[in-house]
Amino acid sequence: MGSALKERLINLLLKNNLLSQRDLEKALTIQKEKGGRLDQILIENNFVKEKELIACLSEQLNIPLINLSHYKLTPSLLKIIPFNLIEKYKVIPISKIGNTLTVAMTNPLNIFLLDDLKLATGCEIKTVLTSSEEIAKAIEKYYKTREEKEDIEKVIEEAKEDIEIVKEREGEEDIEAVAEGNRQKSIIKMVDLIIAEALKSRASDIHLEPYQENMRVRYRIDGRLQEKIRIPKQIQPAILARLKIMSDLDITEHRLPQDGRFRIKMKDKDIDFRVSFLPISFGEKVVLRILDKESIKVGLENLGFSQYSFKRFEKGIKAPYGIILITGPTGSGKSTTLYSILNRLNTPERNIITIEDPVEYQLEGITQIPTQPEIGFDFAQGLRSLLRQNPDIIMIGEIRDQETADVAIKASLTGQLIFSTLHTNDTASAFTRLIDMNIEPYLLSSAVVMVVAQRLIRKICPECKEEERIPQAVLKRVGLQEGKFYKGKGCQMCNNTGYYGRSAILEVLLVDDKIREMVAKSSPAEKIKEYAISQGMRTLLQDGLEKVKQGETSLEEVLRVARD
Repeated sequence: MGSALKERLINLLLKNNLLSQRDLEKALTIQKEKGGRLDQILIENNFVKEKELIACLSEQLNIPLINLSHYKLTPSLLKIIPFNLIEKYKVIPISKIGNTLTVAMTNPLNIFLLDDLKLATGCEIKTVLTSSEEIAKAIEKYYKTREEKEDIEKVIEEAKEDIEIVKEREGEEDIEAVAEGNRQKSIIKMVDLIIAEALKSRASDIHLEPYQENMRVRYRIDGRLQEKIRIPKQIQPAILARLKIMSDLDITEHRLPQDGRFRIKMKDKDIDFRVSFLPISFGEKVVLRILDKESIKVGLENLGFSQYSFKRFEKGIKAPYGIILITGPTGSGKSTTLYSILNRLNTPERNIITIEDPVEYQLEGITQIPTQPEIGFDFAQGLRSLLRQNPDIIMIGEIRDQETADVAIKASLTGQLIFSTLHTNDTASAFTRLIDMNIEPYLLSSAVVMVVAQRLIRKICPECKEEERIPQAVLKRVGLQEGKFYKGKGCQMCNNTGYYGRSAILEVLLVDDKIREMVAKSSPAEKIKEYAISQGMRTLLQDGLEKVKQGETSLEEVLRVARD
């Protein structure tokens, strides 16, 4: 902003009592210390309202001030300026007469902006003023929606696979306007493409999150959420209705949470979806958990375990009876590991029964029981009932309370092999956690045969893998020697994350006589862990560092996931 214009603008703001002398001095001090445009400093610090400042700027520069919402923009007009310039400079083309393009903006004094627009369009540029709020609304209305629609149509054309809904609710499609929207082929196509794209992207979850102006769609890929598209607000009810019908849920209920599931066929492959609806401020948030049976059929040896830890793990699951616990936070792959174990042990001579909340994967040849807490049928009650079915192997979805733990331990002592999960940070802490649940240490020491702590780490993308230099001090701190280390630079294949796919790291604690003695005496978890390490147990960090040395993952990723 030129000094003469700046002075005239300040005088006009002061004269009209739109700016106090005190606030002006504060703004000038901020500008002196941090730099930047005075008009932006005045607005950002609430010294002046943007509309009032723009009105003054319009008067001083003799540039028209317009209300952008009064203009209806045509598709041909919107295409004149490339979208990257629209986003960069926050401008909107409003008319074109001959070779003169009229553009709405907030800063007509930016000569670089005017030069770029002239170069990109080949037109003479005429400027008008409007507020940044109106510019943002116009971009959202015309460009974001148009861009999303183009992306959606493009993906539909590319997604040649036919998706067949195996289970879908009949009836209730004629409920007022929401259901009317659901009948439209475009809504069905949009839901199908969101699902198809998630499967193509190797997503484990789909998140649909409503906001005031639109609905955001994100996929969880390799453990991290990535935004994909934003859906126009006006079709949000129809999208939600379509998902409820597919999930066999009440289409008229918007006030209470709902859970459902559905199955699709894609390329002759069955894929289950677990669906959760949660009412929030601007509608209902939906999370779809993708349950691909193929992931549990690949075999234990193909889950990415290191050879050393896998050998110890295999030794543990060969036990004839006792409890085997898989520990780790949500999303660490515990369920996949458990189901893979059951697949391996599933033979005609064994009676395998599971009790889960809910049943995630349907496994042929295995009896699977879902809990129903609303009628009092929880893990403990279900476990008591299934013991009367003469099982050889039992899988309990999770040990959450003292009653479930007590029944499980007593069952394991009578000859059953029991698998379950527990939320602890490492292996040794599992004993402390169960003792805190009032389980007698002497029973615990006799029942548990193995505890496995598990985490998932991202693998370096093979397309953009490059060597990485790690400071000597960092290597020394984590116990690594000099060598070749790698990271992902980021490319189109990995969506610029540098990672593609995941593998597991394990901490496998095999219970021997000494550990039984320590558990029976309620020894601290630190002492048990220290002894287990001395007997050959690798910690999560040590197992991860082996993958770093092999070039499978980066040191940064291992330190993010596992710390001793």
